Amino acid sequence: MTRKNADVRHLPIQNQVMSSEERLRSWERATAYPLTALSLLFIGVYAWPVLDPGLDSGRRQACEVADVVIWALFCVEYLVRLRLARGKRRFVRTHWFDLAVLILPVLRPLRALRLLNALRVLNRHAVAWTRGRLAIYVISATSLIVLMAALAVLDAEQGLPDSRIHSYPEALWWAVCTITTVGYGDLYPMTVEGRLVAGTLMIGGLGLIGFTTGSLASWIVDRISDTERPSGTATRADVAMLLQEIRALKAEVEALKKE
Repeated sequence: MTRKNADVRHLPIQNQVMSSEERLRSWERATAYPLTALSLLFIGVYAWPVLDPGLDSGRRQACEVADVVIWALFCVEYLVRLRLARGKRRFVRTHWFDLAVLILPVLRPLRALRLLNALRVLNRHAVAWTRGRLAIYVISATSLIVLMAALAVLDAEQGLPDSRIHSYPEALWWAVCTITTVGYGDLYPMTVEGRLVAGTLMIGGLGLIGFTTGSLASWIVDRISDTERPSGTATRADVAMLLQEIRALKAEVEALKKE
């Protein structure tokens, strides 16, 4: 009776934990697509002033306001998830990247990290994906990182008298050379912010490029294996031969029983 009563006392706590986790999952499912759209808008309002240095002050200010508003919405979304989570400390530990992306861009040299909000949101869709879909995701994420790193380094470098990166095509070429570890050395960042972007791109790019090439090699091996695998006709013939031998053995057993 004592053990039964103890189990009954624990039931409300377990139900409360499950209810809290369910609310958190429901919130994440409900906000997945709106946050994705918000992330794409976030990239747009960041990229417009960078790609168009001659943008008038009114539109530039509108982009800056939209940038801050969207960043604030990301902060609110994180706080809501923290509020719904049952274990607050565990949530902060397991979502440290989310928190870092929200806090670090407050510092002027790290403001380019605001672009990682887009990847943070899009990364949720990669959970529990099959290898094929995950490979597509990683290839898309790698391309997005290259495009955003080029934006970030151009934002940091353009307008400086001794800068070597003055246009988006040059920044894109630099990002491709950096993430693939080619590093020709013809283009490189001069500012602290640009070098931070370069360091982030180097570290993150190694894993992404490695996974992309590994997935491609694995796909090629699977295709070759499927080609060399015996056809279905040969397999059916083997099964038919096996059944024939079983019938013959059965007939011999029946004959021995009659003797």
